[in-house]
Amino acid sequence: MKILVKPIIIGLLLMFFACKKESPKILITADELCDSINTVVFMHPTVNNIKTVKYLTENKILPVSNNTSFVGVYHSSATYNYNQSKDYILKNGIDNIRLLPIVHKLNADVIYNNNDCSIDFEKIFKGSKAIIFFGGPDMPPACYGDSTNLLTVITDPNRHYLELSFLYHLLGGYQDSAFNPLLKQNQKYTVLGICLGMQSINVATGGTLYQDIPTELYGLRTVESVLVAEPNAQHRNYYNNFATDTGLIWGSFHQVNFVEEPFKTMATSNTNPFVLSSHHQCIKRVGKYLKVAAYSMDGKIIEAITHNTFPNVLGVQFHPEPPLLYKQDEALKLIPNQTSSASYIDLYSGDGGENFHRNFWLYFGKLLE
Repeated sequence: MKILVKPIIIGLLLMFFACKKESPKILITADELCDSINTVVFMHPTVNNIKTVKYLTENKILPVSNNTSFVGVYHSSATYNYNQSKDYILKNGIDNIRLLPIVHKLNADVIYNNNDCSIDFEKIFKGSKAIIFFGGPDMPPACYGDSTNLLTVITDPNRHYLELSFLYHLLGGYQDSAFNPLLKQNQKYTVLGICLGMQSINVATGGTLYQDIPTELYGLRTVESVLVAEPNAQHRNYYNNFATDTGLIWGSFHQVNFVEEPFKTMATSNTNPFVLSSHHQCIKRVGKYLKVAAYSMDGKIIEAITHNTFPNVLGVQFHPEPPLLYKQDEALKLIPNQTSSASYIDLYSGDGGENFHRNFWLYFGKLLE
């Protein structure tokens, strides 16, 4: 009996240390982010956004080197439960995505100044080569000096305070001409804003927003009046307001008009491809050093922006990232009682839209090289 005890104990210890080795460290701090060559940051790392990053990279839609790692940054007081993201990473054995919570408190009065998060912002900037700001809900209009429209719905202020303050630290803005933005240290650093992300770039640099497109820009007051409007003037799927068919796609497809590079080249021979939109707010006054690169077909909505000083800053009001845009077998339901369904590729293959979206991510991938 005594002879067997020692080998059993040794075996148990070996199993214990093996298990510990197999459990990767998922939560990190800004101090631990030190590889600026191969790290890409993305904000608001929900399970869905993690799945999106994985899909785009694993399917080579977004080409990145094999040693590229991703870090999802979020505010610990945001509404979303990021423990779901941690559990998803663990459950699926994802070894190239980590999470970085920011704990310092922010509010609308301090986001455009040096604040308690400033040191972390600089460490994250120096420890990465690019950052992506994904879509999301309405931001507090107080962040751009406006009162709150009755149609504006604020659900996650701490997320907005964090992302707006980070973007201000990266790009600077009209709020303080003496402020030194981080990108002055590395003008090749890449910043991408998608939907809310583009709006946040604009607001962080001193711009403002229209809080509701149908009422403010088109004078439309009802869902029914939007649904009979020109399809290119519908910027989200308003059939979802009726809640009669839960299988409807969350966005709408419409054309955009690209007027500046690099987007015109991405669109190849068709500068009016169909994109996927889901928003009811848009840029009003343009932020400091931003340049309009695309409009809606009627010229009312700014659909893309670049930066006059920092060449690798891009913003798009639409969504180029959802996997459904790249799946031939992804049937999409656009209206209630639709009898037949088709994929985005079926509807808008080639220069209709597919080529633009693939070229968009190829271009973004080249910026990361």
